[in-house]
Amino acid sequence: MQKHLLYIFILLFPCIGICQKEVDSTKIDTSGYVQYYIIEGDTIPHEAIDLDEVVILGKLKFKDRLARRKYLILRRKTRKVYPYAKLASDRLTELNERLKNIKSKKARKKYIKILQKYMEEEFTAELKKMTRTEGQILVKLIHRQTGQTMFDLVKEYRSGWKAFWYNSTAKLFSISLKEQYDPINIEEDYWIEDILQRSFQSNILEEQKTALDFSFYSLRNKWTDTIRATTTEN
Repeated sequence: MQKHLLYIFILLFPCIGICQKEVDSTKIDTSGYVQYYIIEGDTIPHEAIDLDEVVILGKLKFKDRLARRKYLILRRKTRKVYPYAKLASDRLTELNERLKNIKSKKARKKYIKILQKYMEEEFTAELKKMTRTEGQILVKLIHRQTGQTMFDLVKEYRSGWKAFWYNSTAKLFSISLKEQYDPINIEEDYWIEDILQRSFQSNILEEQKTALDFSFYSLRNKWTDTIRATTTEN
């Protein structure tokens, strides 16, 4: 199983103006902390500064010791495999940028093989240590970071037949390359996202923005209510 997962893994590797008037410059009034836009001589106040979403993460509460233990196990596995998912995203971006400038089909194939060899030499030992559950979390996180499932990535960069074969082989070990990261509807994926956000804020993991469209703030509100309702019913 590790051999097939390893091969699959190493395989992957201006602002738009709406206004009709041109923005000449931006001026900050530091005394009142008010931002102004000067547009063709007109001064327009902008009293709010756009910032990235920041979520205050409170202390976790578990219904019992088993739930806490499951979370800690999931945290250990998530922190272990996330760097590889981040690396896959970095390598995919690098690959696409390089391929834009390589016109020859033969040269493109050669470059992909060189990148595969580099990935294999650098990470073979670590990837072979992964368990089945760690491998499935890795598949999900690669979808989180790239916006594509591993099945689609193999299909795009190799062939439809190879993608089918790899997926069928992985299924023998209960790993699906078509698995998507879905923290909106899957509770385990929500907990994985919670682990990532806490690890980013604690500087345990280096944050890389997800390629998927979701807000952790909305996720937390939804799952907090859902989990609370389930606990009350039980």
